[in-house]
Amino acid sequence: MKTLVLIRHGKSSWEHPVSDLHRPLKSRGISDAKLVCDAFLKTDFMPDLVVTSPAKRAHDICKIFTNKMNISSENVQINPTIYDFEGSKTADFIKSLDENYQKVMLFGHNYAFTSLVNMFGNKYIDNLPTSGLVMINFDVDSWKDIKKGTTELMILPRDLKHK
Repeated sequence: MKTLVLIRHGKSSWEHPVSDLHRPLKSRGISDAKLVCDAFLKTDFMPDLVVTSPAKRAHDICKIFTNKMNISSENVQINPTIYDFEGSKTADFIKSLDENYQKVMLFGHNYAFTSLVNMFGNKYIDNLPTSGLVMINFDVDSWKDIKKGTTELMILPRDLKHK
């Protein structure tokens, strides 16, 4: 069994004259990420590997999750392949993961993550919103064999704000 958790970066700010790679999170992006992480903590999920895009907004939300989940920085990789907006590079990356990893968390971008959720999960979504999290399980022994899995969990900030 392999488990993939995809988390889209938080709401980012366009107010600063910086490159896309260096665009920071808005305060809403930080608060939404904390809300989603707190809800996710109830699952007791602990990844074997965490991979984030090098983009500041993805890396910062990754830090929020890894700090709250007490994940060692030794288990976190920054990988430019995940700085992908279409999805095929990230899909190839996932299929090339080391077989020793059973549970993997990725922090990245749209439209790549919406595309991946629809490619690998069994529940269609129009759009994975900022700070949205989706967990997909695959009944395979090898990452290279993943095809359609089971969407086990979807945590979206808007669903948490109405409770």
